[in-house]
Amino acid sequence: MSNTRESTSTERVSTADLAQHDGSGATASLPSQPRRRRGAGWGLRAEILLLAGPAVIVFLAFVIFPVVMAAYYGFFRWAGYGTPTDFVGLQNYVVILTDPAFLAALGHNAFIVVMSIVIQGPIAILLALLLNRRMRGQSLIRVLIFVPYVISEVVVGTGWSLMLATNGALNGFLHNVGLGWMAHDWLSDPNIAIWTLMGILTWKYVGFAVILFLAGLQGIPEELYEAAALDGASYWQIQRRITLPLLGPTLRIWAFLSIIGALQLFDLVYIIWGQYVASTAGTSTMATYMVANGRNAGNYGYGNAVAVVIFLISLIVALIYQRFVLRRDTAGAVTTAKKAEGRKGRRNGAATERTA
Repeated sequence: MSNTRESTSTERVSTADLAQHDGSGATASLPSQPRRRRGAGWGLRAEILLLAGPAVIVFLAFVIFPVVMAAYYGFFRWAGYGTPTDFVGLQNYVVILTDPAFLAALGHNAFIVVMSIVIQGPIAILLALLLNRRMRGQSLIRVLIFVPYVISEVVVGTGWSLMLATNGALNGFLHNVGLGWMAHDWLSDPNIAIWTLMGILTWKYVGFAVILFLAGLQGIPEELYEAAALDGASYWQIQRRITLPLLGPTLRIWAFLSIIGALQLFDLVYIIWGQYVASTAGTSTMATYMVANGRNAGNYGYGNAVAVVIFLISLIVALIYQRFVLRRDTAGAVTTAKKAEGRKGRRNGAATERTA
């Protein structure tokens, strides 16, 4: 019995000696940490490797490896078959950056980037605010707005090219209703062809923005709207002071996706205008330039160099956007995760102390 009491008292003294004292004499106990089991680290690594391994392999095989091979072939004048032997160094890249056709295509991409955000953004926000209110046929309207986004680009391009042709359905309708003076060559006129493209892009992709904004609106608490209404705020003041700031992360993510998609735009332009009309109509893009001067011209080395330039431009824009626009969102997510981890650690420590 005496030996047992002495060991118990010794344990209490040892525990007290581990306490920390501040200047005022207050005692603060050290947070206890749960012991890690041996082999737990290896098990976690094996689990991460098992779950992330297939995705990493697919990413390396279908993203990184093609980029590396494109960069390699971009240093050659290559016909697309056999081993490339005609090494030209940086000549392909010099030609790309000095070609007026590529610079014009780059300008078209920049115009589409800006106008996609300027046109689609406000339209999508207004439609999302409208569809976020209870109304009859709300679900049907949401589906109809989202339908153009899921239709294949081939179907969309073929349909619009037939409707907007000189003798197409749109001009025929204008003549039938007495507005023949508004009939125009919507696809070949360089003055309006780019605006025709913007109209088609808005019709197709605004539904995606609306659905994305509706998902963001669902996360805004109704109590904020009720409190603002009680304070006398009007409907538009509520949207400007509450809805738009809280919808900011969703807006920034949508803008990022829209920018990257506009920089890589190819299918609709190629289907509606083709490789030759696109350049004369003022709707060519970097991707259509790559196909016209690479594969169709039989110079695959030059086409690979154009692909590398498009990749680098998209990467630089993405990094700049993430650095200066998405920084607050990513920082907030990291801070939230750290706070949650800290709360979890404190709960585990308190549970360990109660068990002891």
